[in-house]
Amino acid sequence: MTEAAPNPAFDYRPPDAPLDIVHADDQIVIVNKPAGLLSVPGRGDHLSDCLLARVQAAFPTALLVHRLDMDTSGIMVFALTPHAQRHLGQQFETRQTKKVYAARVWGEVAEAEGTIDLPLCVDWPNRPRQHVDHENGRPAITDWRRIRIEDGTTRMRLYPKTGRSHQLRVHMLELGHPILGDPFYATGAARDYPRLMLHAESLKLRHPDGGQGMLFRASVPF
Repeated sequence: MTEAAPNPAFDYRPPDAPLDIVHADDQIVIVNKPAGLLSVPGRGDHLSDCLLARVQAAFPTALLVHRLDMDTSGIMVFALTPHAQRHLGQQFETRQTKKVYAARVWGEVAEAEGTIDLPLCVDWPNRPRQHVDHENGRPAITDWRRIRIEDGTTRMRLYPKTGRSHQLRVHMLELGHPILGDPFYATGAARDYPRLMLHAESLKLRHPDGGQGMLFRASVPF
């Protein structure tokens, strides 16, 4: 399983940071992924360094359950057994997991909260970009809440109800407030930030061994 590089001229320089393990037991490993690191290998040896490989170096039986975009930081869960992978995969597929993201967006968001319900599909001439497509797109729903306004930008919490590629990034763009530092969807001053200001802040799931609800968090780094 490989991950596409953002563009052909992409210069991949993954962060040289130690593995940030939030939780580990005999079934799952929870890791705080740094921004700038692929979740899975890209095409070509120069894109082999990824979070999956780093986790497998420490936990050889680790299996992929879900992904975060390379530019996004935050909580990811890996399974340590095939049973755990199936159990967690079903939770993600049936939307039983609860994900919360922190973001900073361009401009001052006027409303306190809202929901974006816009179907998405890949923009083939410009992939891996996604776009809204009411005829061919797959359902994509994001709840959002304004946290505070600061220096002409807005801090947000985003609650995706679906898990489409680039969902939060495109939905914020459609709201009129692209995420700061987004290399795909932000332009001008909104793009001139050192990283994508999007972080998977928390993940709630049921443990594969017994079904106990567990909540994992990673502090927002921006």
